[in-house]
Amino acid sequence: MNPLRTAFASLIAVTAFAAAHASVVVQPFGHLEGATVINQYVLTNRNGLVCKVITYGATITDVIAPDRDGHPASIILGFDSLDGYLAKPPFFGATIGRVGNRIAKGQFTLDGKSYSLATTDGPNSLHGGLRGFDKRVWAGRITGPDTVEMSRISPDGEEGYPGNLTVTVAFTLNDANQLVIDYHATTDAATPINLTNHTYWNLAGHGTILDQVLQMDASHYTPVDSTLIPTGEIAAVAGGPMDFRSAKPVGRDLGQLADKPQGFDHNWVLDHPGDGIFPAAVVTDPSSGRVMTVYTDQPGIQFYSGNFLDGSIVGRGGWKYEIHDALCLETQHFPDSVNHDNFPPTILRPGEVYRTRTIYAFKAQ
Repeated sequence: MNPLRTAFASLIAVTAFAAAHASVVVQPFGHLEGATVINQYVLTNRNGLVCKVITYGATITDVIAPDRDGHPASIILGFDSLDGYLAKPPFFGATIGRVGNRIAKGQFTLDGKSYSLATTDGPNSLHGGLRGFDKRVWAGRITGPDTVEMSRISPDGEEGYPGNLTVTVAFTLNDANQLVIDYHATTDAATPINLTNHTYWNLAGHGTILDQVLQMDASHYTPVDSTLIPTGEIAAVAGGPMDFRSAKPVGRDLGQLADKPQGFDHNWVLDHPGDGIFPAAVVTDPSSGRVMTVYTDQPGIQFYSGNFLDGSIVGRGGWKYEIHDALCLETQHFPDSVNHDNFPPTILRPGEVYRTRTIYAFKAQ
């Protein structure tokens, strides 16, 4: 049976048991200039799964999960102190907005008006601009025995985007070993929005992810130009290196890619079975037995294989992060959707509510 379909059945079976055995504690995690204190919220469930989130960038700083023998390890890239995040690493663990991914040439037109954004990735705007949501201080509060909520108001004109946007992101770690991220936003003027999380995963803890096995429920993807902007085509993955419909090691077909450095950094068009949340991807680490299933209600997922890590970033425990030392699975709308009429729309208008959910579910086998 398709493991993604099995995962969906499992999710339905356990969601009712989001029992209140988990705990949340808050602790200081450093401060910014001007004495603004950054807090870290530590969520722990009864099975030994831990997730840590800070108010700077609504950033996941650590996820600790046991392997098949019960030994815990950090399974994401990150830092032991705030200084690492202030040094502007490549979005480790951060909440991304107002628009995740790329907007071509930092330009879009909405309701007949043209908008210009900072170009932060070659000729394009990436992940919200110079100071996107990942570089802002959020207000954090514990809203339940297993949940912390981060919130902020993105004012009209911030990073060039229209409208006052009120955003909340809730992180829940339940006893079903699910890390649930709920996004919610409203606006007083029409604006594009595409929120996501940019955690870099390595289910082995350290080392290359090229031997880790990935399956995605996606029969199409969006090809890109030399600056990683979608061409507008929605292409079939069948038979090529983009085909992850059957589980395969991440590195198996890497040699077929012409990109330099070689690796994946594309949006896959998910085979959505209907409304609501569904299993989009499964990652398995054969060495530790850890398995992570990603559920989403979004139309796409950006799979990035850590191509631009180069050993210059020293992270938790003094580990140097090299190329392909982690992967990202960013649930999202398609890149540059605001400039492509054939892509699912990303415009939020007054009176509407932006609401989306992503779940990372863990087990060891």
